[in-house]
Amino acid sequence: MMFGGLCFLPAVVGEHAEADLLAAGAALFSVGALMTATGIYLKAGVLKSAIESGDFGKEPAAATRRSRGGCDLCGTEAPVIHCKVHQLHLCGNCLAQHYDIRSCAYVPTTRTPANKNSKNQAAKARGA
Repeated sequence: MMFGGLCFLPAVVGEHAEADLLAAGAALFSVGALMTATGIYLKAGVLKSAIESGDFGKEPAAATRRSRGGCDLCGTEAPVIHCKVHQLHLCGNCLAQHYDIRSCAYVPTTRTPANKNSKNQAAKARGA
């Protein structure tokens, strides 16, 4: 809305200036500024209450839980590459932190995230 109010400015400048357009542009700009300030104020109130309650900065429980067969560093995502020097299976995010072309040798990983269904099916196939 603030940008819309500024778009009225060229209509006011020049030989045939329209005072009514200046008033409309100023009103539109001020309403946009009021909306922006209100949004910032409300967000600050939410952050203040989160800090006071102690919930600010804590990770959800799902993010801290490790998955079987996942990345060796973070344990949350499926690995995409294997560092043969350090014997680490890495996801894309951890690879960006670990990447060193001079000392590491990378190959595509063969590890897949294991889940209960595939283990159960493999056990049934062996027993049959």
